[in-house]
Amino acid sequence: MIELQRKAVFFDRDGVLNDAIVKDGKPYPPSSMNELHIDEDVPRELNRLVCEGFILIGITNQPDVARGTQRREVVESINEAIMKVLPLHEIRVCYHDDADHCKCRKPKPGLILDASEDYHINLALSYVVGDRWKDIEAGKRAGCRTIWINRGYKERQPDQEDAVFVSSLKDVIDFIINSQNKMNGDGG
Repeated sequence: MIELQRKAVFFDRDGVLNDAIVKDGKPYPPSSMNELHIDEDVPRELNRLVCEGFILIGITNQPDVARGTQRREVVESINEAIMKVLPLHEIRVCYHDDADHCKCRKPKPGLILDASEDYHINLALSYVVGDRWKDIEAGKRAGCRTIWINRGYKERQPDQEDAVFVSSLKDVIDFIINSQNKMNGDGG
């Protein structure tokens, strides 16, 4: 049996890896390549985690495909564009809507659990980073540590005891690296 010692950071896509399109205080995914924007500091910040030995995986709900308001090919082309500039192993997608009751739609942890099997990841050593309560709940259910980026959306927030609350991706990376240094006895 393979010992699960690999560690990962699972990132929500829209609002974490790339900018969400915010309308009336609610986040939406980019609807086309023209709306895709990745802040210039994101590749550098994620590479800091790669240097710490983390596997980086995107996890995203894309229910607009099931709802018929987005084409799967557009979602895949956006994912490919993100993968070209960020050091991710992959982006895992749930294309279902709530009515489908699938195991991969966050807040269910299916995307995380499946990736942990495929990559032999120790979830207790891993993190989930999100900007919505469903991301945090999925991470909690999977047994990961969770970090919530407060983007100021006008919607439900995760409970304070369920996640570390931060205000930027840089804060996320700093927290993870500092936590790793403390675990490794580096004092960081």
